[in-house]
Order: sequence, then C-alpha cells, then structure tokens
Amino acid sequence: MALTKQTSQQVANGALENIPSLAFTIFPTAAVTQATNRTTGVTLSAYSGTITTNTTSLAALAAATFTVTNTLVAVGDVVLVAQRSGATNVKTDVRATAIAAGSFNITVHNIDASTAEIGAIIINFIVLKVLV
Repeated sequence: MALTKQTSQQVANGALENIPSLAFTIFPTAAVTQATNRTTGVTLSAYSGTITTNTTSLAALAAATFTVTNTLVAVGDVVLVAQRSGATNVKTDVRATAIAAGSFNITVHNIDASTAEIGAIIINFIVLKVLV
C-alpha cells in the first residue's frame, strides 16, 4: 500500500478551495527473515512487508540497529514500522531511522531493565511516498 496525494475541490462559503486529499494504492507485500544476528541487514524491495528478526539475545536496556535495503525508498519518504508479534516481553520498541535513497534502518530497543529479549520479533513496515 502506498500513499499518494490528489487534489479535490470543495465549495466553502461560496468560494472554491483546493483541498488536498489522500488516496491509497495497494501494492503486493513481501517478507524476509534476518540471518546471523540482530544487526544483520536485510534486502526487501516492497512498499510494505514483514521482517522477522533473528533470535540472538538482546540484553536488557540494549538496542540493535540493522539496515533494510529497499530500492523503492527515496529521500523524504516516511517509513512506518510496527511490532506485530514475537517479543518475549512487552518492553521492546521498534523505530525506523536514517531513511535514505534505497534504504532505511530499523532500531530494536529492549527497554526492560532486567530481562533480555530472546524472541524473533515480527515487524511490519510500510513506505509512504511523499509527493510534492
């Protein structure tokens, strides 16, 4: 699913105004599983998809960042990520960072003060295209 911008006209107080509106286009999704460890990069060129992380232990209060190579991502796009399932504790945070042409990073942060994260985390993502 990608987000595109369209323009519609609306009559307000007797005058026409250009009001931006949003339209969604549905694209196929893809999936990939991270190999080796939690900092191993993955390649997945899709507007949306699922990434399953490696089960290497992530210590309490530690973070791991990995690169997602995605040829559909451009500078200025917005990448949203959400943890779907898989965490062994409820104190795991995922964020998209360093969005660039052809890639973005995901940081997995274990915010539990005493328990390591040992599960394979399933992360959903979507790339929102910004049209100017």
